[in-house]
Amino acid sequence: MEGGGRVSWMKYGPVVSLFVVLLAVWFRSPQNEVLDDRLDTVLSSLLRAERKVGMNNVARPRVAVGFGGCVDLIVDGVSLLNKISLPPTDQPLHHDYIENAEQLAQSFAYFFAPGAAAERFMLNDTLFSELVEASRDLPGNRWSVGGNAPVMAGRMATEGCDVLLGGSFSPDFTDVLSQHITVAGNIVEEPDIHLILEYPSGASWGHYTSRRANRYIIHSDDHNPYLASMEEFAEKLEDFNPDLLVVGGLQMMDSFPFQSGEREALLSRLADLLSSSSPQIGVHFEMASFVEESIMEDLLHFVIPHADSLGMNEQELPNLLSLLKGSNITVLSDPNPRVATVLDQMREVYRILNQRYKDANGASEESETNSAKDKGKPLTRLHVHTLAFQAMIVTRGSQWKNTMSATAKASLTANRHVCGSNDIDPSKARLIMDDSFSVSRREGSQRIPLQETRPVSCWEEEDYEICVAPVLVCTEVYQTAGGGDNISAAGLVLQI
Repeated sequence: MEGGGRVSWMKYGPVVSLFVVLLAVWFRSPQNEVLDDRLDTVLSSLLRAERKVGMNNVARPRVAVGFGGCVDLIVDGVSLLNKISLPPTDQPLHHDYIENAEQLAQSFAYFFAPGAAAERFMLNDTLFSELVEASRDLPGNRWSVGGNAPVMAGRMATEGCDVLLGGSFSPDFTDVLSQHITVAGNIVEEPDIHLILEYPSGASWGHYTSRRANRYIIHSDDHNPYLASMEEFAEKLEDFNPDLLVVGGLQMMDSFPFQSGEREALLSRLADLLSSSSPQIGVHFEMASFVEESIMEDLLHFVIPHADSLGMNEQELPNLLSLLKGSNITVLSDPNPRVATVLDQMREVYRILNQRYKDANGASEESETNSAKDKGKPLTRLHVHTLAFQAMIVTRGSQWKNTMSATAKASLTANRHVCGSNDIDPSKARLIMDDSFSVSRREGSQRIPLQETRPVSCWEEEDYEICVAPVLVCTEVYQTAGGGDNISAAGLVLQI
């Protein structure tokens, strides 16, 4: 009887499976069916836009990326805080750096509820070591290559580039890097560990609930702030002859206890490196979570004037703009801004930085000092990555090409990285961008509908082109950390 039952099931199993599928289709709500079809169309259209520009049958682009790197220990943030018995605080507070467990609780709560990304330096080595040890035993923890530069280098190598990476790494670290990555820097015995406290949308910690998936990063890194690989990186740069130079990881200098004048001296050397590179080489600076006003001022003086491309997220954009307009740093901004708000902020950053470039050049001509370090570069590319959409401003006639395809690729990479899969599954994604968006918050501004068959909207204004693409937001999050680096790197690859 038992064997006969199994044969019957094998005989009729496919029929039953088909019947179950038909029932599921029959009972699927028309609204869900429309949404599924819409997602499928947007996905296929984005993939088509990405494929319009192939990397086949061309020489691999050469990209130099600095600086630093670490090993990321990725854990569930709430589980870690529960494990060390850190109770939820009643006072969510911003701290520039973390000195004790109470400040950790306050700082985590401050960013956790709105779901905003943050990164903080921990002055307390003992507490940081205790957190690392507790994280090692947490179920589901993961180790991965970390740091802005190695993550961007890894993505660019995957997308078809040859990469020169500036950083000081351990032999174990370099062993796991792509064969298309050449390291310039010292060998260290033990890599620095950065703790990535991830949390999903809707996660709870005491009476706090996260509005979106994100991460809170803490480190006690005393190697990367010194840009130790810069000298060897500069030596190898000339022979490497890159098409693009990328700078990231400078947030390691934020709130770090340097000696007086030490940070300025390091950034001045970096400015020399950037200004001495060929004018034909594009320079991209990837922003990060900065909270110390003095380092932002240093970046505006030493780094940003030498970059013709900038990348940042929805927190870093208003932070930079606020400083450019003479106000204080904005520690926390809307984690889900509207398209019109972001575009207006991007236009202002583009306008102010290019006006600064013109003013600096005018001043240098009058004083007859016209060195590359004084001149800098105009900003010709600005990429902002948010949870819901990607937005780019690119100057017409600049060296940056394929803006529409690059915006599509950035959008697709957001899903690929966060979901942890190169194959995008529409059943694990949703669109949260509005069905139409205003191009500006100014009254009477044009509204652009989201067209499923042409989801990347591009138009021209003044001396630049703007492109906006919706993101298929991953609903089953594998990892948010490194998202911005992967997205920015993928967008750059098609524009070199």
